[in-house]
Amino acid sequence: MKENVFDVLMYLFENYMDEDAKLYSDTESLKVELKEAGFLHSEINKAFDWLENLTKLRGQVPATSPNPSTSIRVYAPQELEKLDVTSRGFLLFLEQVGVLDQQTRELVIDRAMALDSDDFDIDQLKWVVLMVMFNQPGREEALTWMEDMVLDELPGNLH
Repeated sequence: MKENVFDVLMYLFENYMDEDAKLYSDTESLKVELKEAGFLHSEINKAFDWLENLTKLRGQVPATSPNPSTSIRVYAPQELEKLDVTSRGFLLFLEQVGVLDQQTRELVIDRAMALDSDDFDIDQLKWVVLMVMFNQPGREEALTWMEDMVLDELPGNLH
């Protein structure tokens, strides 16, 4: 049995990445499909809650600073515990290259914190960023950049 919310999210994202309308309109048949694929009912529900909260949060996260070039993000102790130095450095890098702005960074951190994974790592963070960016209208260029980064790192891709 597959038991991780992240695994459910990955399955949904990999199989329905270009079909977000189906993802949100036909949840009952998707839940049945996920159950048949071996995912636990509780993890399926948590994954859909995770996605629903992402949708609700879109546009609700306020700007954290009027001047982002002079601000710095200070992480709470529980965020420091979940996001190691490599993950925090990666988020900073994504901000510096313009993939994330302050609002999307906060969405990424929120969604990372919402995962109940004890062994959260940089690879999972990249997927969380990709899932968040996928749900951000008007950020297609940043999404494409992130897709290239994440999908090119999958085993079997040769460049």
